[in-house]
Amino acid sequence: MRRFLVTAIALALAGNCATAMAAAPATMTDTAATQATTTQLPRNVRPTHYDVAIVPHAQTLTFDGQVTITLDVLEPTTTITLQAVDMTFASAKLSPATGKGKAVAAKVGVDADAQTATFTFDKPLAVGSYRLAMDYSGKIGTQANGLFAIDYDTKAGKKRALFTQFENSDARRMIPSWDEPSHKATFTLEATVPSGEMAVSNMPATATTDLGNGLTRVRFAQSPKMSTYLLFFSQGEFDRATAKLGETEVGVITQKGVVDQAKFALDSSVDVLREYNDYFGTPYPLPKLDNVASPGASQFFSAMENWGAIFTFEHTLLLDPAFSTQSDKQRVFSVAAHEIAHQWFGDLVTMSWWDDLWLNEGFATWMASRTTQKLHPEWNTQLNAVAGREGAMSRDAVATTHPVVQHVETVEQASQAFDAITYQKGGAVIRMLEGYVGEEAWREGVRNYMKAHAYGNTVSDDLWKQVQAAAGKPILDIAHDFTLQPGIPMITVQSATCSNGKTTLKLAQGEFTKDRPDKQPLSWRVPVIAQAVGGEPVRTIVEGGSGSLDVPGCGPVVVNAGQSGYYRTLYSPEQFASIRTGFAKLPAIDQLGLMGDTWALGLAGLQSPANYLDLVKATPAASDPQIWGDIAGKLDSLNDYYQGDVARQTRFRKFAIAQLAPVFARVGWDEKQGEADPVKILRTRLIDTLSSLGDDKVIAEARRRYAAQDTDPAAVPAALRKTILAVVARHADAATWDQLHAAAQAEKTPLMKDELYQMLSSSEDKALAQRALELALTDEPGATNSAGMIRAVASQHPELAFDFAMDHMNDVNKRVDSSSRSRYYPGLANGSLDPAMVGKIQSYAEQHLAAGSRRDANTAVANVIYRVKVRNERLPAVDAWLKKHGG
Repeated sequence: MRRFLVTAIALALAGNCATAMAAAPATMTDTAATQATTTQLPRNVRPTHYDVAIVPHAQTLTFDGQVTITLDVLEPTTTITLQAVDMTFASAKLSPATGKGKAVAAKVGVDADAQTATFTFDKPLAVGSYRLAMDYSGKIGTQANGLFAIDYDTKAGKKRALFTQFENSDARRMIPSWDEPSHKATFTLEATVPSGEMAVSNMPATATTDLGNGLTRVRFAQSPKMSTYLLFFSQGEFDRATAKLGETEVGVITQKGVVDQAKFALDSSVDVLREYNDYFGTPYPLPKLDNVASPGASQFFSAMENWGAIFTFEHTLLLDPAFSTQSDKQRVFSVAAHEIAHQWFGDLVTMSWWDDLWLNEGFATWMASRTTQKLHPEWNTQLNAVAGREGAMSRDAVATTHPVVQHVETVEQASQAFDAITYQKGGAVIRMLEGYVGEEAWREGVRNYMKAHAYGNTVSDDLWKQVQAAAGKPILDIAHDFTLQPGIPMITVQSATCSNGKTTLKLAQGEFTKDRPDKQPLSWRVPVIAQAVGGEPVRTIVEGGSGSLDVPGCGPVVVNAGQSGYYRTLYSPEQFASIRTGFAKLPAIDQLGLMGDTWALGLAGLQSPANYLDLVKATPAASDPQIWGDIAGKLDSLNDYYQGDVARQTRFRKFAIAQLAPVFARVGWDEKQGEADPVKILRTRLIDTLSSLGDDKVIAEARRRYAAQDTDPAAVPAALRKTILAVVARHADAATWDQLHAAAQAEKTPLMKDELYQMLSSSEDKALAQRALELALTDEPGATNSAGMIRAVASQHPELAFDFAMDHMNDVNKRVDSSSRSRYYPGLANGSLDPAMVGKIQSYAEQHLAAGSRRDANTAVANVIYRVKVRNERLPAVDAWLKKHGG
């Protein structure tokens, strides 16, 4: 499942148990308001097949259900416990699976806190196979948990569609079930829907019956054996477009009238599926693969890999020619590549328990990156791997980090497992290990893993053993070092001595942290690649805390050449000076990696933060567009640290604008014929950043174009519409805000309507931000947009947004999917520079979160403390550098 949510304003990047627990853990006890729901069920009964019949009542947000579960009793028992939430049971009975023998009624006991329903029988059930049949009813939600409704505007009026979202622990909201990944079973689904609406599930429909009362019953083919969280159902007024790849029908499903906006997604899905059929060596096994688009949004995810029926919010699947950008196009492809990778890593082979979630998400992250670069080399997205690694390292460098393979006991902990460590660090570790064993050996290991574990469940070592066998090269120890312990190795280049045409490096391994300068370093076996400028790369393993290698050539030497390693590199001042002098000659990927290390090491106090500004000055205006995009982002971050100090911020902004303005002059406002795709993305990034830095020329030009759009069609080209609107919204006065608000109210395209409400929440003006917060708690923006609006306010006014959310928690909770709440509220405070915010976050956690569910709250506290430290202890060195260099 892809969890990174993109708006028109910003891209938010922001235990040691390696195997699944064999028995249900003890229930945690805590007096906090949020219950720590114990997740695992007893292992004395297991399901093999579900027959499910659903009758949704969309208008009343309720549904009726019937399910018959074929199950095996593995040891005598008088009870069967499964997971269920917000359900009322009318009847339950058990009969032998053979059909011979009398059915017996069961008493049903519901434990709302544990999210379980227990069926009790008068006599112990003997070992054997049975069918447990239930009639029940449940609730349809308005946030993306379980079976939920999405309301959206069209030119024909308001519409409502239904979708499901079950990962990680919400299948229990629609079906009483064993809602755990290791309890795989087959499913047959039947749904009664309004005639004229389309019903969608994992498998094709096999029978459609007109019931004669405005309703139609649709029955779908039996699914393969799969985890409960991968089941999918949807109904609504949809269109579907298809293409064929061999025997597989590939489809996209959208609201009526916009299916043409999914053409790129459909074409991309075919290309990706063809590539994966070859890469995995195991062909996609289902007869169809749909991607289903939904209006709206979630604070938890943007797409979900349901087997044969991927769910994706419209903002990550559709491309509207009226306003979609090159970034949107690349995101559509990348997310599709991520979710289709899950059809193998996650769906065909599934982690045994959420401890090994990274087997799904880290692999899909890596696979999407690899595949995007291979199938669209013109985008040059290989540099994105460095940006992803930086996101992981930012999270991994504080005390609240966790291993890639993590200990999960509760529903809340499982939800919190979907983070940058699982996704980005997991993907970075795979990239490093693939570079160590070689592409062919890695792929052979993956193919063998798929064949050995198809339709089953695994732990991380199952993958490592297959890769190690294929490579004939030991990787188990390296893999364990990077997945079973947290943190980031730091390779220090102690000396670099040149003699007889080669450079000898002496290396030491420590640990990089942002908040524990005296921490005793952990030990890793680190694959290191070093290369002199213009020379050949050399590999070694740094283990036992030190190492050395000889590198051909005597020029500046880059450690972590090619940037496949997951570690920081610290150079001596002399070595750094040498690399800085030759910076323009480095490959773009090494420039980006060096800048990432220099930025992080400088803010952590391991070298001068001004070193980063030296690299900015050393970067030619004609450098790779993605290098300048990264520089723009980091200069914008430094600008944020100066908030509240007008004089110092003005001086820094003058420097930052002076660096970016010449680059923007080369790019310009208007697209040029034959322009490379990365340049299109850089244009929007520079406009946004220069606006954020207060560049009067850029702000004035954006306002001019906005005002002229009704009389000059060329003033606001489609590729710049969202960018220009975002600049205008950020610097809006009350009259302009009202004008944008009226546009949002009038907009009938859900994709653009949602963007406009986000933009209304991005104002730098505190009074307008307050108006946006109040608007968010009305029905006007739509049930799934409100939480995003509050988050958008937090990007400019974190204290205001956090305090507002705390004061209106009951109302906000209704607008945040339950999977996100424990991370949503602390996330509002992440950008704060106010030390008082630490106590506020801690108070929230103590009052509302169980002790085992406070990881995100603790991380937010660590981030605020770190930001305050950077402002107080690092900015003076930046000020001194600016003064010296005329800033």
